[in-house]
Amino acid sequence: MTQLPNIITLLRIAGSLGLLLCDVTGAAYWIIYALCGISDIADGWLARRLKCVTKKGALLDSVADICFVVCCVWKLLPILELPQWLWLWAGVIVVIKVVNQLSALVMYGHCCFPHTFANKITGFLLFITVPMTFWSIIPIAIVAAIATFAAMQEGHLIRRK
Repeated sequence: MTQLPNIITLLRIAGSLGLLLCDVTGAAYWIIYALCGISDIADGWLARRLKCVTKKGALLDSVADICFVVCCVWKLLPILELPQWLWLWAGVIVVIKVVNQLSALVMYGHCCFPHTFANKITGFLLFITVPMTFWSIIPIAIVAAIATFAAMQEGHLIRRK
């Protein structure tokens, strides 16, 4: 029972990879997308509820989050018509996060993925606003602002550790 949260997280990785096989305009893509998003909430909640929160589980959750985002971007990039400034902003956020991880590697010898409230909010808002992006860029721009704060906060926490 204590491995259930990690199993759910592994299923999210499998589901994320499954997105690559689906047509974005089809129901299967959005069903798997929703299941991956729900599992992201469920695994952490379940780990806390079962009192089986581990560093390994937190790292696995972060890997699953990255996998989910990368697979979604891979599928959505060709069809989303976002302004260049928004793509550049997303690139800046990625650079900040990469620098954070490089800092952690240099300082501690391993990556460090703080599960801050700002990171959790960013993940949740990103999950619910991606489908809205087909109609308006305003929600995703708001998420980009929150994600920027979360990335900077993450870097601050890594360097203070």
